[in-house]
Parts: sequence; structure tokens; C-alpha cells
Amino acid sequence: MKVLLVAAVFALIHGSSATLLIKGPTQPVLEGESVTLECLSSDSELNISQVHFEVFSKYMQRWRPVWERSWCFYAMQIKRTADSLVLSIPHAGRFYEGPYRCVSDVENVTDAENVTETSYISSPLLDFKVHYMGELSLTREGYTSYLSVPQELKVRLGDDVVVRCSASSSEEPFYFWNKDGDDWILPSSTLTLRKIRAMDEGQYTCMAEHPSVESLSKKRSISITVLSKDARWYESSNGRLVLMTSAAALSLLVFILSMSVFLCRRAKRAKTCKGPIDDRSQKKPIYKASVESLPSTCADKQPLV
Repeated sequence: MKVLLVAAVFALIHGSSATLLIKGPTQPVLEGESVTLECLSSDSELNISQVHFEVFSKYMQRWRPVWERSWCFYAMQIKRTADSLVLSIPHAGRFYEGPYRCVSDVENVTDAENVTETSYISSPLLDFKVHYMGELSLTREGYTSYLSVPQELKVRLGDDVVVRCSASSSEEPFYFWNKDGDDWILPSSTLTLRKIRAMDEGQYTCMAEHPSVESLSKKRSISITVLSKDARWYESSNGRLVLMTSAAALSLLVFILSMSVFLCRRAKRAKTCKGPIDDRSQKKPIYKASVESLPSTCADKQPLV
């Protein structure tokens, strides 16, 4: 009898507690697409005007309310209807990733399970990931990543060529290299040509494919030209880079020297152009009866100076 009574009370408590539901995208979300989240209540007595969205901040490691805002592409619109709360994101970006939840401002005194975590009614979590892939970047081994590989790469016969392909993506992409006119495919992000030969000359293409979204793929091509061993050093891409770097360093050195000479001459000119001290006592006689007079025992009207 006691067991039946406890079971009845437990069912009554859970039956009277309101439940919030959250709906959102079920397919992968691409960067730039629109996203709509909707909050619904299973209890008609729960006022939807007392419900708000919350998102978990990965940087602050806590839940924070979602506020309506409009700033360029970073816009969020919240609309209330009679029985739902709708959050619209016109342009989804990587900073809009969840998880999200709906939370009521009314205390849930009947829900005993959530008392230890929160005293308010909340929905299950909805998490979605924004998939994206940026443009491909090509860099050479031994060079800084800020120096991109030129469209036409000129190398001398017998040199080593190592080109790395990379892209900013929501997930690590799959990389492939191939050469126009050949049927081979290299499943790697790095193209390595040791002791390059004349037959290695041609156009090479790097392809990147997203592992989860097939529509996200990028490619970039470079042309490799093999110069003869007796070619001048400045004809190769490495020689041109050294030449440009030396010219930039020389221009900077000339500028620094010119500014130093200019400042030194200006300081020297300022020292030699100083005039005499303006002493009013040497230009105007001082009388006894004047305001600028000096103490004297003589009663004459002759100037003292």
C-alpha cells in the first residue's frame, strides 16, 4: 500500500511539471546559412513570455542569455508568438555554435530532479556545428607561412621542392595532390620533389575536401618551371625573393640614415640660431621717480644708466 502511494505521488509530481522543448536544424549547417531555433512548452499554463534562450560560452565556461542584436552579419532576431519563442540567425558563423537551451524564469518547485542544478525549468540541450572551409594556402618548406608560393614557381635543376597545402576548416580536411596530364594522386597535404628533373615541370593542383560535408571543397594550382643549372641566380623564385628582401632592407637602411642626418642637422641649427637675451634694463633709462627706479640718495633728473 505504501509503495502504491509513493508511486502515485511521484507520478502526480512529474505529471504536473511543465516541460520545455527546443527544436533546431537536423542537417549540417554551413557557414552563411540561416538557422532557426524554436522553444515550445508542453504545458499550456506556462507563459511563453517568461522563457528565454541561453547558450553555453566555451570561453567563459558558463551559460549566458541570448540577446537580440543586429551588427553587420552578426545578427540574431528573437520573436515571440502565442505558444513559442523563435530565435533566427540570418548568417550562421563559427561563433554561433551551441549548445543552446530554453529556460523559464518561473521557479520549478515541483521538479525534484533539477533542484540540485537549477531551480528553473529548462529544456534539453540542442547542439549544432557550423561547418566551413577557407581558401587554400600554399607555403614552401623553410619559408615563413606569411610568404605564399607564387603562381609560377621557378626552380633550378636538381633543387628540392617541398610545398605544403593548408586551409582553415571546421574539421581537418582530406588533401590530395595531382599533376595535370598524369594519372597519379598523392593523398597528402605536402608535395615533395627531391632533386627536381626537367620531366617534373608542369602544373600541380592541391585539392581539399571536407570530411563531413561533400559540398565543401577547395583547390589551388601552381606551375613549376625547371631552369637549367647555368641559369642566373636571380632568375629563380628563391633568387628573386633574396633580391626583393635585400632591396627592402637597403631602402630601410637608407631611410634610417637620412632621418638621422636630418635630425642631427636640425638640432645643430637650433643651437646656432639662438639670439641675445632680451634685457629691458639695457634699452630703457631708469629714473628715480619711475616705477622701475632703483633706491638712490640723489635728487637729480639724470638717468642712472
